[in-house]
Amino acid sequence: MGETNKVNKTPIKKVIYIITALFIVLFFRFLPAPKGLSVSGMHVIGTFLGVLLLWITIGIDWPSLICIASLSFIPSMGVDTVLKNSFGNATFAFLLFTFMCTYGISKTGFIRRTALAFVTSKIAKKGPWQLAISFLASVIVIGCFISPTVLYFMMLPILEEIYNVLGLKKGDKFASMLAMGLVFCSSLSAGMTPIAHVFPVISIGVYQAATKNTVSYANYMAFAIPTGILLFIALMLVFRFIFNPSVKEFESMDQSRFEVLKNEIPESDIKEKLILTIFAFVVVLWVAPGIINPVLPQVAGFINKYGTAMPPLLGVVLMSILRVEGKPLLNFNEAMTKGVSWPSLIMAASTLAIGAAITDKTIGLTAFLTSTIKPITHNMPVLLLIILFVTWAAIESNFSSHMVSAQLVATVAVPVALATTGFNAQAIACVIGMVVSFGSATPPSIPYAAIAGASGWTNAMELIKYGFTMMFIVIIIAVVFSYPFAAYFMH
Repeated sequence: MGETNKVNKTPIKKVIYIITALFIVLFFRFLPAPKGLSVSGMHVIGTFLGVLLLWITIGIDWPSLICIASLSFIPSMGVDTVLKNSFGNATFAFLLFTFMCTYGISKTGFIRRTALAFVTSKIAKKGPWQLAISFLASVIVIGCFISPTVLYFMMLPILEEIYNVLGLKKGDKFASMLAMGLVFCSSLSAGMTPIAHVFPVISIGVYQAATKNTVSYANYMAFAIPTGILLFIALMLVFRFIFNPSVKEFESMDQSRFEVLKNEIPESDIKEKLILTIFAFVVVLWVAPGIINPVLPQVAGFINKYGTAMPPLLGVVLMSILRVEGKPLLNFNEAMTKGVSWPSLIMAASTLAIGAAITDKTIGLTAFLTSTIKPITHNMPVLLLIILFVTWAAIESNFSSHMVSAQLVATVAVPVALATTGFNAQAIACVIGMVVSFGSATPPSIPYAAIAGASGWTNAMELIKYGFTMMFIVIIIAVVFSYPFAAYFMH
């Protein structure tokens, strides 16, 4: 009887959340509006609040369609404009084509070969700590170009082989450290580049919608990659000196199993080389403009003119056209069904739509927010504002969806930064996108945190304890190092 009641409670709770959210979406606009805020502005706020409740309590997929549908009823926008701002946005296309390109790489032996190259290196063979560092470093390197959830599941079999090599069992402290490390490093890599990573792109999109300015991916990576390296070093120091698992019982390792696995992977063939060459071409088109602009501004301007969606579009086209042994490098239908995270993409579309609605001058919500927030933040030091938004982003992303966190924190932070002298709006938007990517302390933060916590190799309490330890380190490094460097590159 107790189990039956337990099962029945969840649907009722969800029904209450859905009814409440729909009530907010439908009727918030009829509340008395504060001075200076239009009915359309109330409509946007009600849509955002109602859908936010659904995102947090139900999911990110179909609630995002409610967001798009609701915004379509705003008279000054209409369905055509909303669809153009969401599914027709270049950021949506960028994510779609990038997911497809990276799926092409995931179907080769490159990622597994790269990971095993790390764990069978001369350094890794010196001892368990060196092996752990090498494995987690491989997660960071590969994760700069792969979706974190895909990365986690691709690296999990290699982690299981490490357990076999070291003779680890569930409950062993060193095994728990490696399980946590895979979770933390998968998230860490997701903030180091905007390539195949939705969270920084959403935050950057808020800034771009508000200012109509583009963000150079080279400038983003110029501060985010060093930040990731610093945090990786900090993570390993936390593991070594605070978590401090014993390694005496397996100091001598037999790595023959790794060598066998290495031999089982097919050698790099012409198909893999072509896919990697095409993807390298895509990455160069993303980062080259920011690097060559001081020397070759006309070339950089020509590449930038086509936006960030064009390089992966070209990549998908080339992979679809080129054939090896009668088969295309990229199976288009398979990439669309298995390689694209459609729930994430649908939510990205809805956040783009609501970002456009917030910044629409005819609705006037940005002007209202700026005039409301400016008196509050007018005398607040910029450093305090940076700490406020970084801390908010870090805490929320450890408890809820990274996509929701990126949209919500950036939506508030960007208008404040634009209205505050000396506060770089582009830099804070990028730092927020990076910071929200790192959250992985609790099961609701990211799916693989829940999976790792229930795996038996580690547990939810250890993930929470060391996830929040890393969260405090993230806040400190983001405020002291990341924002100043971002502001320098984005002046």
